[in-house]
Amino acid sequence: MATDIPLSLYVHVPWCIQKCPYCDFNSHAVKGDVPERRYIDALLADLQMDLEAFDLSGPIRQIFIGGGTPSLFSPASIDRLLLGIEQQIPLQNDLEITLEANPGTFESGKFAEFREAGINRLSIGIQSFNDEHLKRLGRVHSAKEAVRAAEIAHQSRFENFNLDLMFGLPEGTVDASRSDIETAVSLQPTHISLYQLTLEPNTYFHKFPPSLPGEDEIYTEQKSCQHILAENNYLQYEISAYAKQGYQCGHNLNYWQFGDYLGIGAGAHGKISQSLPGKIVRYWKEKSPANYLLSAGSEKNILGKHLITESELSLEFVMNHLRLKQGFSIETYQTRTGLAAEMIESALIHNIEKGLIVKVQDHFRCSEKGWDFLDTVLERFMPG
Repeated sequence: MATDIPLSLYVHVPWCIQKCPYCDFNSHAVKGDVPERRYIDALLADLQMDLEAFDLSGPIRQIFIGGGTPSLFSPASIDRLLLGIEQQIPLQNDLEITLEANPGTFESGKFAEFREAGINRLSIGIQSFNDEHLKRLGRVHSAKEAVRAAEIAHQSRFENFNLDLMFGLPEGTVDASRSDIETAVSLQPTHISLYQLTLEPNTYFHKFPPSLPGEDEIYTEQKSCQHILAENNYLQYEISAYAKQGYQCGHNLNYWQFGDYLGIGAGAHGKISQSLPGKIVRYWKEKSPANYLLSAGSEKNILGKHLITESELSLEFVMNHLRLKQGFSIETYQTRTGLAAEMIESALIHNIEKGLIVKVQDHFRCSEKGWDFLDTVLERFMPG
């Protein structure tokens, strides 16, 4: 197996308090008690199976516990999970361990215990600080609870936490988006994620579309928010991600830089490079929590695998890296894919001539215009 490619671990917890109308993740509203102990057992059995199947020895550089709402679980369960992971595979010293959290689940004592268990980064799903917007988005927390969540994060000694925000909301305005960003900045997170609301297939909003602002207004919202973030030293390092210096999300960087990651949990996805070129596998797990629990640690839990072809591999690498401000070097392209630089040469030249890609030292990255028209950029890299 390829040993020079960094490895992360993604852990999926599929339960949440209430399914949001825009959410297309594998999440399920809680009905009764969450089977925490059984699910942690299943996750650890799942991890053992993956480590054996892919002959992995680590170390793990980042752990990201997402969902769903992982903060529904008790600190004791998260502690048992992290100890169980460490018993199976070496962990890099001072690794980043992120827990996604919903403001409606924040309690001061609970989050202090998460910190003691080893969680050192939070990603808090705020979306908006406007109560009317939160209601339209189906969120279960209030604006007051959102502010309180950030305060508790500070009180619980989380020196590193992210706030998720959205723009382009139903009945949203430029002033409302600016207010959301200004409130977020005042709470002093180290990282802010800013996403445009999109109507994804298989969601309530896709079936019953809300009235959204026009494209020009959404673009103005985005640029206005980006200006505020830049003024406050939140550096944009990815299309939707802004961080204080040194606080970029390591797990997400590994994803966009085409590193490897294991995926455990109901509906989790993973990517492992077994050899290069042409032996990179994407795989995904059983989505139903009930079925996942029944088949924990067996091949039945793997819902599907896909061996990435060389032509797909080239596009996937470029598609991921061009989301990053720094772009990529030819050396990185060859190291992570095992492919020849000639495969992307003509597409790079075309996009440079159109002003969509620029070369800075030895890195190719999107221009500001290229980021706004990323789909157009990527068309040139698609297999003929």
